[in-house]
Amino acid sequence: MFSLRPRRLKRYKDIAILAIKYGRKDLIQAADLDQALLEEDIRGKKSFEGKPEQLAYDLECLGPTFIKLGQLLSTRPDLLPQPYLSALSRLQDAVEPFAYEEVAAIVSRELGVRLSKAFQTFNPKPIAAASLGQVHLARLRDGRPVAVKVQRPGIRQIILDDFDALDEIASSIDHHTEIGRQYAFRDILDNFRKTLLRELDYRQEAENLITLGENLKDYERIVIPQPIHDYTSSRVLTMDYISGTKITSLSPLARLEHNTHELAEDLFKAYLDQVLVDGFFHADPHPGNVFITDDGKLALIDLGMVASIDPSVQENLLKLLLAISEGRGYDAARISMGIGIRLDNFDEAHFTRGIADVIARYQSTSSEQFQEGRVVMELTRVSAENGVRPASELALLGKTLLHLDEIGRVLEPGFEPYRVLRQHSESILRRRMLKSLSPSHILSSLLETHTLVQKLPDRLNTLLEALAKNEFEIRVNALDESRLMENLEKIANRIALGLVLAALIIGAAMMMQVETTVTIFGYPALAIVLFLMAAGCGFALVFSHFLHDGRRGRRPYR
Repeated sequence: MFSLRPRRLKRYKDIAILAIKYGRKDLIQAADLDQALLEEDIRGKKSFEGKPEQLAYDLECLGPTFIKLGQLLSTRPDLLPQPYLSALSRLQDAVEPFAYEEVAAIVSRELGVRLSKAFQTFNPKPIAAASLGQVHLARLRDGRPVAVKVQRPGIRQIILDDFDALDEIASSIDHHTEIGRQYAFRDILDNFRKTLLRELDYRQEAENLITLGENLKDYERIVIPQPIHDYTSSRVLTMDYISGTKITSLSPLARLEHNTHELAEDLFKAYLDQVLVDGFFHADPHPGNVFITDDGKLALIDLGMVASIDPSVQENLLKLLLAISEGRGYDAARISMGIGIRLDNFDEAHFTRGIADVIARYQSTSSEQFQEGRVVMELTRVSAENGVRPASELALLGKTLLHLDEIGRVLEPGFEPYRVLRQHSESILRRRMLKSLSPSHILSSLLETHTLVQKLPDRLNTLLEALAKNEFEIRVNALDESRLMENLEKIANRIALGLVLAALIIGAAMMMQVETTVTIFGYPALAIVLFLMAAGCGFALVFSHFLHDGRRGRRPYR
């Protein structure tokens, strides 16, 4: 049993109750939790059958860490069935705001100046409150309206304590259960920890706003609020205030006033560029984070959760999306196989057939029902079922595309994202090529070329000299030659010994017909000696076989 502080022990008990509710007693046993310790809290709940909506509610009750964990799980169809994914995707972290006195104290301490000196006005009532912080409307001394995001007091320590409990349980699950070895929960938790701790540093979010604003500067209809650095710290973020309406609150009349079709296309293209060109994207574009401004533009807010994608993965993701949109199931299977990690139970035939079936099924639906994000999420599920651990980027891309599809259909019913993808793919390829021709990439290539040219004459001289002296060798490591020759010699020796034994036995049989005065047991002495020698060698050969070959277990050649 682990030695735990009171708060961490409470978290263990909360997690145990949650696991038992949803039929995963094996996770509790793997975590070495004392059943007697949990008996009072669990009593009466063992018969409770967890429902998807109840899981979302339970996670909300457990606090901010578990709310964020639920949002992460909503991107993992390989871990949870679809009803649970849908319930968790609607998980909200709206909570009661904390007191204005605490807000004023945090802002003054972080900025090093009294609230009245820093701002001309500061609305004590927040315009939004979440589990990690809340946002207040204020005005700078020059009258400029700003939004001030203030972190909830004590939230960092609460999250660190929660991760201590989750980390020990995840480690035990990975070591003692089959599902843990398959999905590597410790790795998932480590990535989640890094993401959440970055979200707690508002200076990082300020940098995210600047980076995304620069990457999307060519999209005139998309606005990213910019931070005010002098009024920003790790726990306070001051940024431009954007007046507008959430797209979820958009009325039919408001849609007529704005060109929502072009807005939906621009938003989808902007995210394709973020993922497939820039490799840096806003990972939480749910409808609550997208506004239509008073002048008819789209504003993206809350950039605490972002993700980065390696250039090699970007290329594969682009190929995968194009294969999906064009209905090329077997190409999509091959690409998915390359993105993920193959496990011991990988079944290539079932995997390929499963991916092809998913894409064929979605291709047969109408354009209004086709959802590229849903297909990507389904691919991650099929991958996990057939022994491929899907890349985290793939699940995150699927979740992002699902949100974008939802936003696009709110803005423009009948929006077809796959059509935009096909149209925009040429631009994506062109931008990727231009990016590869940037000064830094060209300089790096020139340096590598310089190194190659500098060393080439010496390497050519060495090669030609070896050819001239007949010293050129090609080594193939497909077989272990020394071990192969050793075994061939052993086989030859045993064949030779077998021939000698056969000769001794035949000679002894022939000597039996020769009359002699020297006998043993009434038989010719020489024939008996030959028989005994053959028997001794035979027993020695059998003993050697069991002693040496059996000990090595007849290992195959590698």
